[in-house]
Amino acid sequence: MTTVLITGARVLGGPARDILIRDGVIAELGRLTGTAADLTVDADGLIALPGLVDLHTHLREPGREDAETIETGTQAAALGGFTAVHAMANTSPVADTAGVVEQVWRLGRTYGHCDVQPVGAVTAGLQGRQLAELGAMADSAARVRVFSDDGNCVSDAVLMRRALEYVKAFDGVIAQHAQEPRLTEGAQLNEGEVSARLGLAGWPAVAEEAIVARDCLLAAHVGSRLHICHVSTAGSVEIIRWAKSKGWNVTAEVTPHHLLLTDSYAENSPLGPYNPIYKVNPPLRTEADVRALREALADGTIDCVATDHAPHPVEAKETEWAAAAMGMIGLETALSVVQETMVETGLLDWAGVADRMSYRPARIGRLSGHGRPIEVGAPANITLYDPSVRAPVDPSAMASKSRNTPYQGMTLPGRVVATFLRGRPTVLEGKLA
Repeated sequence: MTTVLITGARVLGGPARDILIRDGVIAELGRLTGTAADLTVDADGLIALPGLVDLHTHLREPGREDAETIETGTQAAALGGFTAVHAMANTSPVADTAGVVEQVWRLGRTYGHCDVQPVGAVTAGLQGRQLAELGAMADSAARVRVFSDDGNCVSDAVLMRRALEYVKAFDGVIAQHAQEPRLTEGAQLNEGEVSARLGLAGWPAVAEEAIVARDCLLAAHVGSRLHICHVSTAGSVEIIRWAKSKGWNVTAEVTPHHLLLTDSYAENSPLGPYNPIYKVNPPLRTEADVRALREALADGTIDCVATDHAPHPVEAKETEWAAAAMGMIGLETALSVVQETMVETGLLDWAGVADRMSYRPARIGRLSGHGRPIEVGAPANITLYDPSVRAPVDPSAMASKSRNTPYQGMTLPGRVVATFLRGRPTVLEGKLA
């Protein structure tokens, strides 16, 4: 298929326009009545967004194919409107060598539901003792530019400084999982009134904020790029805002679940108290933190939304809280949650959504073929979205191999109708193409 005509799409929520795609590139925009195409898609009433980009996805392969595979994870991504995802390094074996990141990259190309850009580990085996093969991963076919020990914090300040210095040579970025390990030993839920009532060990906000502050200072000292993963507290927001006011090269992300859910769900949710579906790292925080995160995403202090899609098999979540794995899936619901929390509250318009979910994450991850405006000459990475519908979230209908969504039974707005990767439909009429 070489020519696609999308009719009547509202680009970034604006007036209806037709989009002609030829050989994977946007060829014409406007009213294109009578134009012939191999495939015509009626987008009347739909919003056209640039293909979404996720900086933070756990695809689990290699090693944990019982939870997710690159095939099922990228199918979920396409259904969520994503055309590119960054696959985190905490696989088995760990993605800490050129060989493993190339394996992940090639599997993504094989399945073709969306582009898969591997994230390399910062330290060998995620052990926090010595640097991984950063240069070899950067020079590999995967061209890795983002490095993270996500799931573990690079808690050694000297090692973190060395990593920041090393990646300067190839314009890389260190994405930090900000969690001071000694302050979170045995922690189960945000430290506060809810954790006290439930008798769960508290996870203090300062455990995140202390690392965020330290690493902003280190990044400024060495003149390198730092990205803060899954920001969850109002205090972290203020530190990042201060660092940006200094002109330091610091970026940050927030997850959809931290924009919508609070620690109160562990106590009072439709699924009952102590339900481990709400156990996540970093933990769900307070209403005040949620407000601060939304405002920071709106004003640009937080650069982007990243899903932290973390699939787990049933037995890892359907157990007692203390023994349950941390994490939630989120690729297929991300855009709906952003509509609910940011668009319908008036904090972002659809142009702002495109900025926070496509342009900025692509720029941070150095993905030149993604995060481009819908304009003539750009790669045809496009998501068509219907914001007018509302429906309950049904885990059994999801493409992900795991079912650990915290939105089970909740009614959320919107539906991805179609996704195009370089002009090729990966989703049509809400189903995998």
